Order: sequence, then C-alpha cells, then structure tokens
Amino acid sequence: MKRTAVPLIVVVASLAVALVPGVSPSSSATTQAPPGGIQWEKCPPEIAPVPIPEGMQCGTLKVPLDYSKPDGRKIDLAVSRLPSTKPDARRGILLTNPGGPSAGQNYPAFLVATGLPQSVRDSYDVIGMDPRGIGKSTPVTCDLTPEQQGTGNIPPYAKNAADVAKHAVVMQQVAKQCATSKSAWMLPHISAANTARDLDSIRIAFGESKISYAGASWGTYLGAVYTTMFPQRSDRIVLDSNLGPGGWDYPSDRLWSQGVQDRFPDFAKFVAANHREYGLGRTPAQVTAKFHELAARLEKNPVQTPDGPFDAIAFRLLNFGFLYGPTQAPLLAGIWKALDANQPPPPLPGDATGAESLISGRYYMICNDSRWPQSVKTYQRNVAVDRIKYPLFGAAGANITPCAYWPDPAEKPVRIADHGPSTVLMVQNLRDPATPLAGAKQLRKALGDRAVMVTADQGGHGVYPGGKNQCANHAVTQFLTTGERPSKDYHCTADAAPR
Repeated sequence: MKRTAVPLIVVVASLAVALVPGVSPSSSATTQAPPGGIQWEKCPPEIAPVPIPEGMQCGTLKVPLDYSKPDGRKIDLAVSRLPSTKPDARRGILLTNPGGPSAGQNYPAFLVATGLPQSVRDSYDVIGMDPRGIGKSTPVTCDLTPEQQGTGNIPPYAKNAADVAKHAVVMQQVAKQCATSKSAWMLPHISAANTARDLDSIRIAFGESKISYAGASWGTYLGAVYTTMFPQRSDRIVLDSNLGPGGWDYPSDRLWSQGVQDRFPDFAKFVAANHREYGLGRTPAQVTAKFHELAARLEKNPVQTPDGPFDAIAFRLLNFGFLYGPTQAPLLAGIWKALDANQPPPPLPGDATGAESLISGRYYMICNDSRWPQSVKTYQRNVAVDRIKYPLFGAAGANITPCAYWPDPAEKPVRIADHGPSTVLMVQNLRDPATPLAGAKQLRKALGDRAVMVTADQGGHGVYPGGKNQCANHAVTQFLTTGERPSKDYHCTADAAPR
C-alpha cells in the first residue's frame, strides 16, 4: 500500500538537524597520513537549503577503507571548511557532526544559519564531513525499493505480535539486500570507529596536533568514540543531545518512546493554549485524548491524500518528527486540525531525493556498531510492554529493524570509557524526544570525570546554537572560545541568565 512514509522519513531526518577492555585502540586505529591533500573549491549552493556562508569551501579527502591496511583500497570523504578570518584568534579546527548519521558537509552552513556566534567562527576553522558511506562520500546502497524506504530507520507502530512478525519478514529482506548490494564490499568498514579514524585523518590533513569537536544526536556517540580512541588528540569536545554509551542501539530505539512521553506535554500545552485556532482541546488532557482519538480513527479509516492513504502509522511517525523543535508546533497542530476534519494534511517540508542512500548508510552504520536481539519473540514481547508503558510511540520504538539480521561486525564496538583528560562538555534538554535525558545520564556516567553535563529546562532535540536557553548556550560558547568549563554538572532553568 502506498503511503506518505518516504517524505515523512525525510522530514524526521531533517528535523534531527544519534572499547572492549584489552583491545588497544592504537593497534587498529593508527591513522596514516592520507596521500595528497584536499583540493578546496567553493561549495555549490545546492548542498544545503540554507545560504552558504561566504568563504565556505568544499573538497574531498582520500582515506583507507580498512585502517588495518592503510596502503589498500581508498574511499572518498566529502569535507568542508569555513575558515576563521581572524588569524590572531584562531585556535585550531572544530570538527562537527549533525547526527543522523547523515550528511554533514553542509553542517557549518546550518550552524551559521542557526546562530553560531562569531567568536566561535573566529576561534576555529569549522569543518563539516559526510560520514563514510553517506552523502557525497563514497556512498553505500541496500537497493531499497520505494516501499522499503518507507519503513525508514524508524520502525512502524505495531498493533500486535502479528504486526511485528510481518515487519520482521520485510526487515530480513532489507538486511539481505544490504549484504548483497553492489556496495557490500564496504559493509564491514562502515562504523563509528572507522568514522572516528576518518576524523583523525582530517586532523592530519590539516596539520593539527589536536581537534575540537561539536556533535549533536548520533554525533555525540561519534564524538564519544573519537575521544575514547584518541584521548590525547582531543581538545574541546562538545556533545549535544546525547545518545547512551551504546550509540544508536536497540535500547536507544526503545528510549524514543520515553522521549515522546517526556516531550508531548509541551505540545499539548501549546495546542490547549490556542484552542480558538485549532479546536483540539481546551486542556492538555483533552489534547492528549484527541491524539488517541485521531490515531484510532486513522487506523480504521485513513485519510486519502495525493500520495495515498495517510494512516495511524504515518500519524504517529509525523508526531515523533515534529516534536523535535518548538517551531514545528503550529504546523503539527494544523495537521491535526485537518485530520480531525477528515481532510488531507497540508504539504510537508522535506525532499525524498537521496533517501535511499541516506537510509542505507544508516543501516550500515548503526547495525555494525551494536548487537541487536535476533529473536522475533523478543521484539514482540517488548512491543507489548512498551505499547502499554508508552502509549504514544512505544510500539514503534520497540519494533524490529534489519539490525536483527545483520552479520557479525568486523571489529568489536568501542566501549566508551572514562580514561583521558577532562575535556568533554555535554549539553542536554530535559525533554528530548529522540535522545532522552535518560540516555544522556548513561553516557555521562560512562565518561566519568572526563565530562560535565549542563541540562536545560526546555523541550526539543538540540541545544546549541539554535536553542532559546541562553544559560546552556553560553556554557558551550564559553568552553569553545576560552576553555572554561563548569566545574561540575549544573541545570539551567527555563529563564536562567547566562552563567
């Protein structure tokens, strides 16, 4: 059945804008100097839907496919730089990652568009990168059909055990396609550990002894992996909207359900305060009841749209994506209003172009980085539990993905540890639907004395630089520009002034 799921996946993705003792990082992680350098040229405007800042440049860096064979086959990394224009103020390079895992060559432009302070731009060459296997870097594919793309990286809401079993068949086929596609030769080498080694290759290409780093969502895991593997090459590390220490694994999928429950009251309060405009409930409790009413109605009678039926699965996924940021609340409320009147929702932002490569790249990365349960019964049991515990999204977050059928990884995932200098600043919203506070606390514990964490009393996915909480934003800017970091964890209230 044709659904609007493909653009919905892209909407969700665009709004995100997620070592075993005895294994020596140095033995397999030593980064050889990449052959040649980076040929820089002006970035084409089409790489980002926001204006490209003046002076931003793009290029390609060759890196080893397999870092244990540095003279072997090479792949391309698409990189960018926004150079500091103040040589006297320049400290070094600030590598960035927007999460996803997704294309990040354009991320410096997004940071500028969302308010990256000039003082940070003066202090660093701000560097972007499409992670290996994704975007303009040498891409991977799973040969996904449009319908398979519609399943995306976020499983559908399962009404019962039969739904899980049916979805498992689809996911098993997707995993098989990933393992047999024309890019399967890259599959063992798409991982956070190798992406961290790519970051170090960029460091070498720039001739720097250390890097600073700012990563959001999945980028927090990448940053934690880098600073675990290369602690002495880590300068100032900022982790924003944090995954747990296992990265994007099955426990983090299940945490989405708690994140939606944490975040939804903010939206319900907004809708109730604007009842005259939307007519969806005068109190948050009435708005919550309306959610369940609409979901039940759409399950029985999907609304017809030009792209096909808009059903309850699409409705729940849409809500998850539009809870990412406060600016989406009016649009989401308008969609509810249309659906309540049995009318198709207004056209949604987002572009499905490149969705196949993006979704495939994410499968390669996240399935290689952790071990997922292999028993369908495990997912059926967890879906049944989370459907009751987290009624808004629980039966989606606990559902099965292709990772259940993935081959064993080429190397063990990195275990995030507390060994190294205290150079990590974590920032985290209290009510984040995608990377909830519960996961951030786990990462904070894993990093130990290496990190301090600043929490912000606000909802949504992403703190810096576009969040409204100036107390939390100030902590990041001060750390990046001066090196001054809070001496201990602290909390920023909603109206807190910068500290």
